[in-house]
Amino acid sequence: MLRNLLRLAGTGMLASVMGLAQAQTDGIYYAAHHDYRVVEIADGLLQPWSMTWLPGGDILVTEKPGRLRIVRDGQLLPEAVPGVPEVLYQGQGGMFEVVAHPNFSENRWVYLSYAKPVGDSSSTAIVRGRFENDQLTNVVEVFTAEALGFGHYGGKIVFDNDGYMFLTLGDRQAPSRGDLRAHPAQDRSNHQGVIVRLNDDGSVPDDNPFVGDRDILPEIWSYGHRSPQGLAIHPETGDLWMTEHGPQGGDELNRVQPGNNYGWPVIGYGVNYGSSGSPIHEGIGEEGMAGPTHVWVPSIAVSGLMVYTGDKFPMWHGSIMSGSLAGEQLARLHMSDNYQDVIVEETLAYGMGRIRDVRQGPDGYIYLAISDGNGGGRGNFEETAIVRLEPLD
Repeated sequence: MLRNLLRLAGTGMLASVMGLAQAQTDGIYYAAHHDYRVVEIADGLLQPWSMTWLPGGDILVTEKPGRLRIVRDGQLLPEAVPGVPEVLYQGQGGMFEVVAHPNFSENRWVYLSYAKPVGDSSSTAIVRGRFENDQLTNVVEVFTAEALGFGHYGGKIVFDNDGYMFLTLGDRQAPSRGDLRAHPAQDRSNHQGVIVRLNDDGSVPDDNPFVGDRDILPEIWSYGHRSPQGLAIHPETGDLWMTEHGPQGGDELNRVQPGNNYGWPVIGYGVNYGSSGSPIHEGIGEEGMAGPTHVWVPSIAVSGLMVYTGDKFPMWHGSIMSGSLAGEQLARLHMSDNYQDVIVEETLAYGMGRIRDVRQGPDGYIYLAISDGNGGGRGNFEETAIVRLEPLD
């Protein structure tokens, strides 16, 4: 009966199938359109945060404590890559994203984002280096955010189809009380709660939306964000998608447009932490502020993001997939043809631990980085794995 309900929902009926998406039997997961198994690819990682593939098949993986690792032929190499910058590993801080340049085969450039120590505080920074002979050399800093603090670092990086680089930056946990319109995420003279758009050398593109306005930092592409945790370019449409944490409730999926204000903390769906759950926002929408495409209430603590366009799961083509930390799941969002609405949400890969990153590999399979052990929560920093979803059919 469950399988029939799922296949009916997948035909376009507006429904949520969270919690009903699958059952697991003997390592086999049942889901709408594609049953699958989960296969371990590499083990022995400590808080893996991000993955990227190199042309020869190697996978580079960041570990939050400040290491860059190599997975080669299904084996995690024992030594970390030398040459990475000093990282503040504290609380939410650490090593974040690793991304290969779109023309890596020619220039060998790899980009890392991380929590950079700045005096008695820290910021979010990007370095670029040449990756050759299993080491990082010629490392230079290409960007440091004008935002200090010890939380909501952001740190997600993606290149678009034209070679521009986008970086998420959180609001650094600035309190959401008092005059909400004076909140730093609404102040474009800093990098709190923004997405920035850069050239591959860290310089500012001439056509950024606020270039020429002396009161606004020219890197800013969008603003009014709280804690952006996922970022992806749709490989076919070129659209920029992001997910961000709400406070208590109100995680969001947004299609990001240049110059848009996404409203934090003036509008939203979350409430203050604690049992009182007192209101934060003035409302859930306002003219001049962009609303989300999808909201999770209660929050699942969204993480890595991708749009699936591979051939291994053809019925999931075009689905937006978000990892989840507190929810310990992979959320698959089946979208309307114009990507304006979520038709069905399905819960995949549940019960394996906090999923920090999700990627489509060059082989068309879906890869997950499990950042913390099964059911362990925030304090469980045992070694974990990268796994792959493989269809049964």
